[in-house]
Amino acid sequence: MGTKRSLATKLGVVAGFENPRVALEQYPTPPDLAAHVVHLADLHDDVDGRTVVDLGTGTGMFALAAALRGPARVVGVELDRSALGVARANERRVAASAPVHWIHGDAVRHPLCVPDPVTVVMNPPFGARDGNRHADKGFLRTASDLAEVSYSVHNAGSREFVESFAADNGGEVTHAFAADFEVDAQFDHHTDDAREIDTEVYRIRWD
Repeated sequence: MGTKRSLATKLGVVAGFENPRVALEQYPTPPDLAAHVVHLADLHDDVDGRTVVDLGTGTGMFALAAALRGPARVVGVELDRSALGVARANERRVAASAPVHWIHGDAVRHPLCVPDPVTVVMNPPFGARDGNRHADKGFLRTASDLAEVSYSVHNAGSREFVESFAADNGGEVTHAFAADFEVDAQFDHHTDDAREIDTEVYRIRWD
């Protein structure tokens, strides 16, 4: 197993969105955060030899982080075809040895049938904007359908919601921690060049 630092360094070549869509809350996952989450998953034997599914993969940051840690295969699901094109280019940049399958589809209406055991890693839309409330709920529902275990990034203050959803759907939060999420200005409503968002990461074991 490589170090978390070395994984973050390798992910530094992953390009972000060419034309981010505000309705999809397309913010690129920072390499350090992706490396931290996938390294933790690796420490819990949730990556090596397993199928890893990245729901709402965007340009592939989580999928490619997992692909560098010895999974049987990685599946990245994304609604935006343009983002998938960038993800495929990022796969060539990262040069992961594990097979990566990119699927154009809606993560909350998934058509997936993947080999067990499955680990889901995801940075779903936070649903923080008006008209998009609780957008992460559908992603958690898909994770509960597919996975034995999932790792997901949510807006700060989501613990009660995540724990309640997990308990109602046969899951249990086993780990939770706070994480900074740096966002560069990319939409008209952004007034700062960059800002840090307070987020939380949850590991859920699903029955």
